[in-house]
Amino acid sequence: MSDHPVIEPDSPPGSGVARAIPESAESRDPVELFAEWYASAEEAEIPLPEGMCLATASEGGQPSVRMVLLKGFDTRGFVFFTNYGSRKAQELDENPRAALCFHWPTLERQVRINGGVTRISREESEEYFRSRARGSRIGAWASEQSRPLGSRETLEDRVRVMEERFGEGEVPLPPFWGGYRVEPQTIEFWQGRDDRLHDRLVFTREGDGWSTMRLYP
Repeated sequence: MSDHPVIEPDSPPGSGVARAIPESAESRDPVELFAEWYASAEEAEIPLPEGMCLATASEGGQPSVRMVLLKGFDTRGFVFFTNYGSRKAQELDENPRAALCFHWPTLERQVRINGGVTRISREESEEYFRSRARGSRIGAWASEQSRPLGSRETLEDRVRVMEERFGEGEVPLPPFWGGYRVEPQTIEFWQGRDDRLHDRLVFTREGDGWSTMRLYP
């Protein structure tokens, strides 16, 4: 038997056992591995584990970045929602590629995702929109996202107009609002280790499967 301790990938903080990305992870499906890491972030009670940094770029290559919320994921990709008139949406129309980064600091973990982006179906957007609080649905109608706003009062006036418009009835999905799906071409898992000798494992899409590669920290 080896004298070296077994290194568990999901040891809790303060356990005294170093985390690692084991060699067995290299044969995993990266979306399934992401699901396990995401569940660990939820169990660790990290605030907003679904928060992710979304980077886009204009047709001319000017980048922009912001935090958004992951609203679903599966083997097809990672979904978020926005106003189709927003800056991010305009950039995705011009240059339909994006990068995502999740950072869960107490677990010393990051996940980086790069890939093409497509709009999800209106039916999928409607399903999610119905799950939002009524105030958030009203807000989606009232906000001309990313456009200049003269005063807060103007926005509040628009909210009141929309509240009167819909009354106590259903608030439907706006035609200018919906979801995007980032279809991953690469997914990198980063695990912090002692002495900054971190583990980095990259999955790259190859046909219907994935290839893997370790990177120096």
